[in-house]
Amino acid sequence: MSATEQISIRVEPTSTSRLSQVDFNNLKFGHIMSDHMLVAEYNNGKWEDVSIVPYGELSISPSMSALHYGQSIFEGIKAYKFDDGTVSIFRPEKNWERFNKSAARLQMPEVPEDIFLGGMKQLLDIDRDWVPSKEGTSLYIRPFMFATESALGVHPSISYKFIVITCPVGAYYSKPISLKVETHYTRAAEGGVGFSKNAGNYALSLYPTQLANDEGYDQIMWTDALEHKYIEEAGTANLIFRIGDNIITPHGDTILHGVTRRTIMQLAEEWGYKAEQRKVSVKELIDGIEAGQVAEAFAAGTAATITHIDRIGFEGKDYTLPPVEGRDFSNKVLDYLNQLRYGKIDDPFGWNFIV
Repeated sequence: MSATEQISIRVEPTSTSRLSQVDFNNLKFGHIMSDHMLVAEYNNGKWEDVSIVPYGELSISPSMSALHYGQSIFEGIKAYKFDDGTVSIFRPEKNWERFNKSAARLQMPEVPEDIFLGGMKQLLDIDRDWVPSKEGTSLYIRPFMFATESALGVHPSISYKFIVITCPVGAYYSKPISLKVETHYTRAAEGGVGFSKNAGNYALSLYPTQLANDEGYDQIMWTDALEHKYIEEAGTANLIFRIGDNIITPHGDTILHGVTRRTIMQLAEEWGYKAEQRKVSVKELIDGIEAGQVAEAFAAGTAATITHIDRIGFEGKDYTLPPVEGRDFSNKVLDYLNQLRYGKIDDPFGWNFIV
């Protein structure tokens, strides 16, 4: 896999690196940004002025369209460092494809491959020393785009800004989490924007998540908007269950089709499990837990990778999942992906995008 290099990218190196100030043994997710960022402008129907510049503040207008009407999308990607110093990005082409699907749904321009992938590759080559090498750590990559037209009025913006920033990170969740089944608030409905990675989908999750936190849960488990009978996803990741020897994940246009989720389901098939993408009812899950048939439940996403779920709350009652130590499938997946992404084993699927 390679990114084309048709667009010229101007590079303005930082005069003072902040790298020496970073404690790589104590990385808090999303707080320490790398030295540089990629910035591209969209005006008059075309992308222009693509540059890599020192990370810094942006100047915006109070009437900027995105602030008022919400045209804002993003992605989350990770890069890893091999023992020999090689830097690799995990399956970024899938994020590029999803990014442009999000853009189309929000009436925003697509970002060309040579800007998204080619620019990202050049950015990471410049900031490769920011990619941590300790197991469990990575460089988190945040591509995002927002409307920049300075005008009020509900219409697609005529200008946009695409930016890629990066930050070294440790583990997102370091221990198993608990989820509360959400049966009142709704994340997405059929025909909406649930499949897109837009800012509004995350803003609307904050209040119900806080209510769940107040009840002692780490996150919520979203259910369908129509009946609140079917499981969709967690607040920050997709959900995957092992029921018997079946690996099952909720499916539909109301959920985000995660790259990590896709990867895990492909591995399940490769390893001989029956991999199912289908509707999963809350009743099926709860009945399965009570009958001892749900062997594993975990959240899957770029930020979290795999996060075990140890407790699920539903209608005032808690249901406990089996101990993490005995979860053969998810532990095998996590070990395999860790070895693959850090270059310790062969990459038969071509998932590592080498910088």
